[in-house]
Amino acid sequence: MLTRRFVQFGFLILLPLLSMGCNSQNTSPQKVNIGVVSYGEENLSLDKYDRFKNYIAATTKSIVELEPTYNELQAIDQINRKQWDIVFAPPGLAAIAIDEQLYEPLFSMGEVSSRQRSLLIVRDDSPITKIPDLTNKTVALGQKGSAAGYYVPLYDLYGLTLAEIRFAPTPKTVLEWLKEGSVDAGALSENNFEIYHRQFSQTKFRIIHTSRWIPPGLVLASPNIDRNREQQIRKMMSEAPANITADAGYVPSVKVPEYEQFIQLMQKVKPLETQLQQKPVVLLPKLSPNNTNNTTKTN
Repeated sequence: MLTRRFVQFGFLILLPLLSMGCNSQNTSPQKVNIGVVSYGEENLSLDKYDRFKNYIAATTKSIVELEPTYNELQAIDQINRKQWDIVFAPPGLAAIAIDEQLYEPLFSMGEVSSRQRSLLIVRDDSPITKIPDLTNKTVALGQKGSAAGYYVPLYDLYGLTLAEIRFAPTPKTVLEWLKEGSVDAGALSENNFEIYHRQFSQTKFRIIHTSRWIPPGLVLASPNIDRNREQQIRKMMSEAPANITADAGYVPSVKVPEYEQFIQLMQKVKPLETQLQQKPVVLLPKLSPNNTNNTTKTN
């Protein structure tokens, strides 16, 4: 009798052990989805992040998928649906993700430099020399979500009446529209202007306005990602070799920049968004009959 009970007891212990062994064999690697904005240059983006992707896959024992999006609008949709675990976010997207979707900043994507600003550009043969000259003119902006192409220029154009605003899907498109003369001025980042204006060697451009500083982009973690998993990825990213961090464009040694003031700037121009498709475009918020608030722009 004693022997039978011992055998039964041993069998009860063995069952969960066998079950654990089966589960461990069937456990598939976790997946990490990484989002970037490519502006239509998917192959370039994939090549740029290739070593980073392989490094994270190897060190975290994960399946890593990189998803480039064409512009900020597509990226906003992915962020809102929390489809990305890790996001390499330019400033406008970073502010939206932090403020509206509670994404967690992990690393800065570079130090503040002279190229982290927004420019208003015209053709060199244009009579326009300053912002007030844009009254009743057609201006090209970037897509919603772009700091240098959308939020900052809207702030700087506050109070003007424009003939029309056209929204370019990529920064390069802004210069294409200026070249063909379909817009009078356009907004893009200083960095993107340096990259793309060389491709228009037959057309000369002129800067009529340079904005305030814009904080650098951020690497963000989704609020849906497991906290232990986030800490593991953060550790691996902070310990990555310099050539990998340089390729991916983040700087582990730099403090994550403060975003509160930039988020406040974005909130100030949000009331303008309801009339940006109108012709003409009056860049003042609409007031209700009972609204007596002062609408003057503040710094």
